[in-house]
Amino acid sequence: MTPPTTAAVRDWWSSLAVYRDIRVIRVLFLGFSSGLPLLLVFSTLSYWLAEAEVSKTAIGLFAFASTAYGFKFLWSPLVDRLALPPLTTWLGQRRGWLIAAQALVIGCMLGLGATDPTTDLWWTAVWAVLLAFASATQDIVIDAYRVESLEEHQLGAGAGTIVLGYRIGMVAASGGALIIADMAGWFWAYAAMGGLMAVGMTTVLLSPEPDRAAATASARREETRVDAFLARRAHMPAWARDTLGFLYGAVVCPFVDFMTRRHWILILVFIALYKYGDALLGIMAMPFYEDIGFTKTEVGVISKGYGVVMTIIGGLAGGVLVARAGLLKALLICGIAQAASNLVFAWQAYVGADVGWLVVTISVENLTGGMGTAAFVAYLSSLCNIAYTATQYALVSSLMSFARTFFSAGGGWLADHVDWVSYFLITTLAAVPGLVLLLWMMKLFPSDVRRADPRDALADSD
Repeated sequence: MTPPTTAAVRDWWSSLAVYRDIRVIRVLFLGFSSGLPLLLVFSTLSYWLAEAEVSKTAIGLFAFASTAYGFKFLWSPLVDRLALPPLTTWLGQRRGWLIAAQALVIGCMLGLGATDPTTDLWWTAVWAVLLAFASATQDIVIDAYRVESLEEHQLGAGAGTIVLGYRIGMVAASGGALIIADMAGWFWAYAAMGGLMAVGMTTVLLSPEPDRAAATASARREETRVDAFLARRAHMPAWARDTLGFLYGAVVCPFVDFMTRRHWILILVFIALYKYGDALLGIMAMPFYEDIGFTKTEVGVISKGYGVVMTIIGGLAGGVLVARAGLLKALLICGIAQAASNLVFAWQAYVGADVGWLVVTISVENLTGGMGTAAFVAYLSSLCNIAYTATQYALVSSLMSFARTFFSAGGGWLADHVDWVSYFLITTLAAVPGLVLLLWMMKLFPSDVRRADPRDALADSD
């Protein structure tokens, strides 16, 4: 008889097979391409500006350059529907947009690297805004490509893999860019990051276009609304009717489709609340480390070095958990684990600047955070009808980002009025509403969630 431990190892190894699928591996390289530009308009750029003796006030204002990431849902309908000849004809809707966005990212990296913030800060700001816009557009297409390329059971693995690739890209754009800047200057640092974008472009060129036939059939069923909309405007000029028809189909139909599903308001509230406790912890983690007496080196090595490794491991583990337990059960397990990690921070606050406990605290927090992120991204992906993937994923992910920013904004005020132990106990309680709502959703959706499948529309048309 096979020993239980051997059987368990074999069982988990078979679960990891999903990561060896070529479709999931592609997501790894696209995640790397997605993570590269982010810090080039955040911390890496801030370092460059500080070195150029730009005022702290001006450096702070550069945060507005990244607002494109929070508002990408505004132009995501164009990514879903607008053709880019000849790229769309050559590569297809998703790959054509990806190549265009990646080429724009490279151009903006070179443009930003060629500026001199000491003499013309405005041009640095302009190129930073353009780079953020190009990067956000790339993210829209990568998310759509990922959701459309993967099967239902691969969504968790895809989420874990994109977290891995994204983190590697961020490391290259932070530590790698700084090393190159120190050796050869800022232009060559940004030019090197542009060169690394070849990883994503090569992946796109070697990958197939997702099958859009089924998605088109599903969209056609919904867009009977467009025909009715245009019929009421028969008196308008043809060009005006065509423009309105395109906008109605690209913008209105995806939102109407989302709102036709059961309990859609409940789903949006859950998206806003699931990471509440995690957001409150994250916004005050660095001030907490400094306040209780950890050195910059200790924080850098343990939190920003070792912690990244644990986040990656957590992301991959979260993908396996989704595949084995299902989306809602995985969300519950990861949500409880995330809340428990806040209690570990409370204990860290009690024991003080103990480096050994910091390793434990970072291990638990980053591992559970990575698991929760993978499960949550898989859940958001499952909400998308792949007829409108780019628009609907941009909508729900923007809501997640906005809610995280909004809810975390009060963390500083709370930390000013309570001690650290109490603060982390309160952040643990902040995770409870999302978990209670999730339990309610599990009763409302006992068969777990399923991605809206356009193949149902094909079956209906047969």
